[in-house]
Amino acid sequence: MHKLTYFERQVLESGLRVDKSVRAIARSLNRDYRVLQREANRNTPTQGAYTAALAQAKTQAREQNRHVPKLTQPKHRTLREYITSRVREDLSPEQIAGVLANQPPPELKGVTLCPETIYQYVYGEGRDQGLYQHLRRAHRKRQQRWARKPRTSPIPGRTSIHLRPEGINARVSLGHWESDTLEGKRGTPGSVSVQYERKLHLARLHKLTTKTAGETETAIHQSVRSLPEELWQSITFDNGREGATHLNLVRDFHLATYFCDPYASWQKGGVENLNGLLRQYLPKGADLSRLTEEYLTAIQERLNNRPRKSLNYLTPNQALAREVGH
Repeated sequence: MHKLTYFERQVLESGLRVDKSVRAIARSLNRDYRVLQREANRNTPTQGAYTAALAQAKTQAREQNRHVPKLTQPKHRTLREYITSRVREDLSPEQIAGVLANQPPPELKGVTLCPETIYQYVYGEGRDQGLYQHLRRAHRKRQQRWARKPRTSPIPGRTSIHLRPEGINARVSLGHWESDTLEGKRGTPGSVSVQYERKLHLARLHKLTTKTAGETETAIHQSVRSLPEELWQSITFDNGREGATHLNLVRDFHLATYFCDPYASWQKGGVENLNGLLRQYLPKGADLSRLTEEYLTAIQERLNNRPRKSLNYLTPNQALAREVGH
């Protein structure tokens, strides 16, 4: 229904002055009484009676401010500077909103934002500052994400992901990993072996010269040895050739191994999401043959120090320290 007019507000004021009920006034105006009741509740001052002139002025002021984005308003300068600095540290809008809500800096205690407000700022006023370049995929415009179909190959002794215990699927216990390979520029030898722990969101990255099962196995060996033994219970692969020697991991580390269905890499969505984070630093088409282990480790720890929503905005490294006691 259309908004209240100034005349209707005058009728409401006159009726209230003579102690007429809101329902009776609403009937005379052919209005739903709840509309007038809300109008009276919203625009009656704490001290004094409802007046049409004051109500009209308040409504016009709200209308003027309604379409001004929160982060562009002068009174929110501190909040705007905080958002800008955190985006430049490569935090996502959801992570920034979560930190504000759960672990805010003292000067912004009690201030909350939804991720969408931050996205609108990044792609609005923040576009000229290049803030979108610090988002995970650095798109100039927000785009839909599309899945990528993996190659398949016969792998001996594979166990279907459908036989994976429900406790692993529910992320209630530690030590259950997903593995994948991040490819670089086509025709170049470099790629990255990526391992992801499902509960802690912990990442382990290693450079591969050749995308072979043997080299992937060596990379996983390095990942296993970087952490306490109890943090390695199972690992899930897709159907790429990199997982062909998985039985060696079963033998050497007593790891349970599982495999996704063909063309269903989304079934190990944690590592796929991690790959998306990695693309911010290693974009598609990048020549990974020039990548150094030192730089890759720096990226790994950058990701391991990003606050995560499912960890109540702790970082994976902080969550790891809680679990293992150091």
